[in-house]
Amino acid sequence: MLMQELQSDLNASLKAGNAVRVEALRFLIAGVHNSVTAKYGAEWETKLTDADVVDVVKKQVKTHRESISAFERAGRQELVGKERAQLSVLEEFAPKELSDDDLKQLLAPIAASGEPNFGLLMKTAMAAVAGRADGGRVSTILRELMKK
Repeated sequence: MLMQELQSDLNASLKAGNAVRVEALRFLIAGVHNSVTAKYGAEWETKLTDADVVDVVKKQVKTHRESISAFERAGRQELVGKERAQLSVLEEFAPKELSDDDLKQLLAPIAASGEPNFGLLMKTAMAAVAGRADGGRVSTILRELMKK
């Protein structure tokens, strides 16, 4: 289970003295705990799935990317470096993103369906992508394919 992998990685990082990795993993584990406690209540330990952990990882990756861009705009390079280091730790546990070419292949039949309602197309597309690409990328590529 992914949560056990996170715990063992945290223990190894503590022993190795890797402060950045320890901080990122503690933040991730706390986020998972908070999320599943809110979702499942007191029985969270028996109901926890890898999908729950991956959802929290994706949310934290997105948050770190937003923080990096905000810190870059503000000229806070020391915080940019810290966020990038933590982001690299989180990305180890995130599912691999689809490349643009793979995404185009996956979305081509959906775009060719002729459905005029873009919202319904996006719903179908996001179900097909299953969290392997950001919604913004899916939307951009889907609009591009519909114009062809």
